[in-house]
Amino acid sequence: MDAYEVLIAARDKNRPKVTDFFDHLFTDFLELRGDRNSGEDPAILGGIAFFEDRPVTVIGHRKGKGLDENIRCNFGMPGPQGYRKAARLMRDAERFGRPVITFIDTPGAYPGKQAEENGQSAAIAENLALMSGLKVPIICVVTGEGCSGGALAIGVGDRLIMLEKAVYSVLSPEGMASILWKDSSKVEEACGCMKMTAEDLYAQGIADEIIKEKKFSDPDDFDYDTLRRSIARNLRKLEKNDIDVLLKNRYEKYRTVGRCIYV
Repeated sequence: MDAYEVLIAARDKNRPKVTDFFDHLFTDFLELRGDRNSGEDPAILGGIAFFEDRPVTVIGHRKGKGLDENIRCNFGMPGPQGYRKAARLMRDAERFGRPVITFIDTPGAYPGKQAEENGQSAAIAENLALMSGLKVPIICVVTGEGCSGGALAIGVGDRLIMLEKAVYSVLSPEGMASILWKDSSKVEEACGCMKMTAEDLYAQGIADEIIKEKKFSDPDDFDYDTLRRSIARNLRKLEKNDIDVLLKNRYEKYRTVGRCIYV
């Protein structure tokens, strides 16, 4: 598959959504709502659950299933309330020593006037700073499309796992085409040069692991066991590190992103 075909697959309406991953990977999920500031944003789903008999904090973008839920969740484009809610849950996780596991699937943060007036950019920036120094293990999983700062706002972690037909990029291909060529229809051309697929990001050292996808036509048929084993394996490795080592390694991981070596 070329990059454009991967993008189409990442946006397929039949791909598992965050609720599917929570249902199949975790038990006793308890949703926590509200940012304790200005409201609740259903585009971010988060709470406490058990993963292999240990408590964890889980957070993910929620696109919804069906048109009514798509609209209610703003098609997975959170506003500042959603990112502030995620930050609240992550601080709570640090307080009680719970690992954080995030699931990324968004075309980007909501760019509307009201979101900007309510501090969209500040909320995203604060999450980046928070996650870079959070004193618990963080595993991030890109399950569909992960575009722009709206994806990165819950994507700073110790391990980045990507599904085989997922994409992760600085902005949407439509956005790149609009900026570079003033033509948003040049999506396929943009995909070809953005290096946004799991294979591209693994080759650059940004993604740590790729989960191969078996053919499926229904979210219930997805191979959740392979992803579960990957999360468990990475979590065990991370928990062996002292907090100082964990934070040092996380710092080095992101300081080397985009580094060019000239010879």
